[in-house]
Amino acid sequence: MAQRGRRVGWRVEGVAAGALARRFGTPLYVYSRASVLARLRRLRAAFRRPGTLICYALKANPNRALGRVLARAGTGAEVVSGGELERALAAGFAPGRIVFTGVGKSGAEMASGLRHGILAFNVESAEELAALERSAERLGRPARFTVRLNPDVDARTHPHVTTGRAENKFGVDESLAWDMIRRSRRSRWLDFKGLHCHIGSQICELGPFREAAAAVARVVRRLEGEGIAVALLDMGGGFGVAYEAERELDPARMARVFSQAFSRWPRARLIIEPGRYLTADAGSLLASVLYRKETPRRRFVVVDAAMNDLARPALYDAFHPVIAVRPRPGPRQKVDVVGPVCESGDYLARQRLLPPVEPGDVLAVLKAGAYGFAMSSQYNSRPRAAEVLVSGRRVRLVRRRETVEDIVRLES
Repeated sequence: MAQRGRRVGWRVEGVAAGALARRFGTPLYVYSRASVLARLRRLRAAFRRPGTLICYALKANPNRALGRVLARAGTGAEVVSGGELERALAAGFAPGRIVFTGVGKSGAEMASGLRHGILAFNVESAEELAALERSAERLGRPARFTVRLNPDVDARTHPHVTTGRAENKFGVDESLAWDMIRRSRRSRWLDFKGLHCHIGSQICELGPFREAAAAVARVVRRLEGEGIAVALLDMGGGFGVAYEAERELDPARMARVFSQAFSRWPRARLIIEPGRYLTADAGSLLASVLYRKETPRRRFVVVDAAMNDLARPALYDAFHPVIAVRPRPGPRQKVDVVGPVCESGDYLARQRLLPPVEPGDVLAVLKAGAYGFAMSSQYNSRPRAAEVLVSGRRVRLVRRRETVEDIVRLES
């Protein structure tokens, strides 16, 4: 939750962003605890189906402090690697409220999930199911699982983040799902619990969710006809947020789509996996102006944050609002906000109207709480940014800034 003050400029909750930049340096990721919890309350108010489990998609922002906020608020977690599983457990998420997705789970990752007693594996292929069965037999622990259905639905989002089309690597079609479910019924080590369906990320229309829910309901009806009960209906995440001109989905309308599709099975537990929806608005990236530069065609503002800190603009041509933390008086001009990395694709914003800036001024890249630090790298041997969590007037460093020594520590 951010606001502007007349004297101190832009604030995150009760703390001036400029003061954060001075205290912790830049680039700096800043997260608002209140914003995360406000988004969670909105989801809970919308999804009133009894037993609904909100599993935070840890991939969006795996910082342990943010995870701890959500775990203490009673959410579960969705993980896609053994590393995310360990981070979820360290943040305090209960194993029985964790689901494990991903097309390439290793035997070691499966074993870890089984030992910890997670709620379910979302299985994405017949060979993965066979591997899960072997892991379960070795440990003597039956594996609870869902089958991830690929409904061949166009999520109408960026092609890099669509996951529910037939040409995507995720999930299985209805025919193979049936084969996998029937096979599991013959095994003492496989415990079929239901269906999973995640069709993409940053989806801003109800239509794709409606189509996906109808596809899942069709399979559940067939299972019911064969006497196979479904305990879990995991509809994934992908709930879009408004970065620029997008119209953010109303979670209440989305909840009604799922409620109507699954009204015939009130005992089945609905699971949703929001990530971006919970954390995007809660985060900003602070960057200090280094230089200003003009060419015959462009004006540039060079800052100390770069594509290694926030990859989304370079990777997806994604839009993030950019503001001056303490705007100076004067006419606004169109500028490209760029970083020091040696790539022409290293930009945070293109052709944005900003007030006059000078070296040392601080800019804030907004809506950077999801897929920001999580996707950052050490490209050009640049240490990754620090992260802080703001709660009212309290500020806590939740990840220190890396050093060059950190970068080279594992080399020989």
